[in-house]
Amino acid sequence: MNIKRGLAALAVAAMSVTALAACGSDTAQDEGTPDSLSFWYYEEEGAGQTQAWKKAAEMFKKETGVTIKFERKSFTQIAQNGSQFLNSDEAPDLMESNRGNGSAGVLSTMGLLTDLGDYVDQYGWDKKVTGSNAETAKYDENGIMGGDTWYGMSSYAEFQRVYYNKDLFAKYGIEIPTTYDEFVDACQKFVDAGVTPIAADAQEYGVMWLWWQLVSKNADAKFMDAWHLYKGDVNWNSKTLTGATSTISDWLDKGFISKNATGMKAEDTTQAFIKGEYPIYQTGTWNQGRFAKQIKNFDWTAAVMPDSEYAVGCAGNLLVIPERSKHKDLAAKFINYVLSDDVQNFLGNAGGIPVAADPDKITDEKSKAMIEEYDSYASKSKLSYYPDYAASSLTDAIPASFQELVNGTKDASAVLKDIHSKYDSGVEEMGFAN
Repeated sequence: MNIKRGLAALAVAAMSVTALAACGSDTAQDEGTPDSLSFWYYEEEGAGQTQAWKKAAEMFKKETGVTIKFERKSFTQIAQNGSQFLNSDEAPDLMESNRGNGSAGVLSTMGLLTDLGDYVDQYGWDKKVTGSNAETAKYDENGIMGGDTWYGMSSYAEFQRVYYNKDLFAKYGIEIPTTYDEFVDACQKFVDAGVTPIAADAQEYGVMWLWWQLVSKNADAKFMDAWHLYKGDVNWNSKTLTGATSTISDWLDKGFISKNATGMKAEDTTQAFIKGEYPIYQTGTWNQGRFAKQIKNFDWTAAVMPDSEYAVGCAGNLLVIPERSKHKDLAAKFINYVLSDDVQNFLGNAGGIPVAADPDKITDEKSKAMIEEYDSYASKSKLSYYPDYAASSLTDAIPASFQELVNGTKDASAVLKDIHSKYDSGVEEMGFAN
């Protein structure tokens, strides 16, 4: 696939901001010391990264006297309306942004995000956030991740793990799987015992993530470069894609995943696992800190789906400074607190994955195991990101396709054909063409 700079992504994203474009463009420097900085985010309150940001805010206020005003938005609010607010006087001083070409990449091409290069040099962030953890923070002039310009900063990492209710496994005499075949066998044993094994929501992203982990199980670097970086064509007839899609269909038919998934959201499945209703739940590590605090009635363990070539995940959502922020220097100073040794080590013990912690300071055993597992994939560039990073429209489009699979209105072949069509149109809207 030949990459060319296009205006399609700009046109699509700009439709909601045109009316606000005349609101003024005075954005450049800090105007004195404010009482507070506004910070928009969408993480769960119990997530390790949220706890770490709030610890950083305490330290920041102690030194500067400036309060970080946390304003929690929904992921959808920021994903769908972020460009509108960023191009207005309502822009926050600091914001959490999703990574990827279709999110931070689009915002960078629109000129809505501050180039953080000077701050990276000033604080030495590129010495802390390196390798795979830096890839989704840097973009080229086309908005493709892995470029040369820092438009955000990662303060944590995340990936998908399969969480196992050890008590339910013991109750039914089933071993925690260490191979993929054992995983499938365990699911069948639970079904035979009348238990739906896998918690997965189809109303949001759960089934999509499960599918992408199955894709990642057998993918190679050529496939990932084609999907995310448009280097060559995606082979839609490959066993990597057809096998993963047919497996999800097969698991639905066998009862590994409940047909009720179509009416469930992420919070529904998370709560159900916390209550001990399912033995297996693949979810992001952003929930690990929550599980550590809220699961009281059973023991659990977690690992990437067995025999997977890639882990689904990457460095965490970005901390970005809007171009219209009036307090850029202070916002950057706060980011530096987030990346400090004290906060990063705190994050590691709060159930998050730090990007710049001292491993010897991580004392929580489950957190340490999670961090080591992430590093085992990240150090080998074996992170598959998320499937919707290729185009902004895919965040909603791919889950919608899987809803039809769960509903039974389309079979696996038709669903993959649907995703193929949505991928091609989404990438074209982004401004890239064959």
